[in-house]
Amino acid sequence: MTHFEIELTKLRDIITKIGVLAETQVGEAVKAILSEPIEGKEVKKTEHKIDKLDVKIEEICQNIFALHQPVASDLRFIMSAMQISNEIERIGDLSISIIKKTKSIKDKHDLVAKFAIEDLTREIVQVVVKTNACFVTKDESIIGEIFVLNKAIKYKIDDTVHQIISEMKSNSKVVVSGTNLVMVLKHLERISEHCTNVAESVYFMIHAKIIKHEKFDLPGEE
Repeated sequence: MTHFEIELTKLRDIITKIGVLAETQVGEAVKAILSEPIEGKEVKKTEHKIDKLDVKIEEICQNIFALHQPVASDLRFIMSAMQISNEIERIGDLSISIIKKTKSIKDKHDLVAKFAIEDLTREIVQVVVKTNACFVTKDESIIGEIFVLNKAIKYKIDDTVHQIISEMKSNSKVVVSGTNLVMVLKHLERISEHCTNVAESVYFMIHAKIIKHEKFDLPGEE
């Protein structure tokens, strides 16, 4: 194996690793939303690991550009790797923001139950898992599933936010908690969007074509 091939393999392995770490952070964020205990020290450690790997990915990509002349397919992989790393790092950051924000939600358990937010969190975890899978397998069917799932998540979050706002208008006691909960939901929506950006990068890596997830429809839509 050449030095160039070793660097590409290392890059692929690190992206897979950072994806798994971000998936862990999303899982901890979901626990925080659902009022389940989380490992605060482990969350901080994972955050530092993600940041270090993000820097490492950039360094490897820069070294490859400086020392080698990658052909088209390898060049697409390197370009996509840099973008994917950035998207995954943002997923980790949003997870931390969710954990912090949930501390400001009074009667969190009741609100989560009332607006069926647990179901939403399951779909967020699902889309993150599929995102990691699509990078590892390069399976186009998974890419399509991510796009469709993201669209469903967006619709559900929009509807839930509308319900929470209506609740705040009729009950002033939930204004502060409701506002924080809306912010948490918008963070979840952004996590899903970052997942679709990763899927788009994987598609570009495979086909050298840019595809936008907005073009995908939910089943039954025209």
